Amino acid sequence: MVNDMLAIARLHLTSWGPFYRPDSPVRSNLVVKGAPGEGIELSGMILHKDCMTPYKNAKIELWHCSSEGVYDNTSADFNYRGTTFSDGKGNYSFKTTLPVPYDIGGGSFRPAHFHVMISAAGYMPLVTQLYFTGDPYLAGDESSASPTAARRILDVQTLRNGSKKVVYNVGMTDTLLVAPAALDKLTGHFINEKDAEDVIDFSANNDMLWIKNEIYGQPLEYASNNIFIFGGTSIESGPTFVFDLQNAEAVILKVTYTNSEGEKMTDIYKKGK
Repeated sequence: MVNDMLAIARLHLTSWGPFYRPDSPVRSNLVVKGAPGEGIELSGMILHKDCMTPYKNAKIELWHCSSEGVYDNTSADFNYRGTTFSDGKGNYSFKTTLPVPYDIGGGSFRPAHFHVMISAAGYMPLVTQLYFTGDPYLAGDESSASPTAARRILDVQTLRNGSKKVVYNVGMTDTLLVAPAALDKLTGHFINEKDAEDVIDFSANNDMLWIKNEIYGQPLEYASNNIFIFGGTSIESGPTFVFDLQNAEAVILKVTYTNSEGEKMTDIYKKGK
């Protein structure tokens, strides 16, 4: 069942997190007055694909948990969520509170992390997670332990005034792996061929395919050959979402994942006729 698959995925992954909320306030100071926690600044540069030329007016969205390990998924305050834009030299910065590791059940913890989405016209959006050196849970987390996460494990600097700082620079890529017209064919309501109550809904947003969850959605990355994966995973580690376009309306979706017993499972879903 896809609900089981998503629950398992949330325990181990990813670069997106299940807690994205669109339209976070435009602000660079996310500190919540009176709330506990250690202050930290996230800053860096957004660059064009040459990794040299600054990108002006890129949109950077940041979200993370509180010092109690809780995400603000519903309040109008959008606590620890904000949006800013790079300046003429490509620079951006946020002031916020250092997130903490949190329990995801079964004796497992996610390491402390920032969630970041970067959007820049002409480039593929980037959705990723940023970790911190020295976190005791890095090695045991499937996403942060991946070799692809190495440059996203940031050194925490202590400044002269005692405050903390991390730096994350980004070079954008202009390779849009899936055209908007193709994404539109993959969106909609998919029903499990064996259980009509088991459904998956997909939408297209910001040149990405999103799978609906209880908050907003989780973006998927295009791997190859009509295969999508969660960010921070691979085709081998899964889960994978494989689409087969039957005709102008009908699409078959094969979801392959590992269940809680470590067994490979595949569910088949269909949209249209």
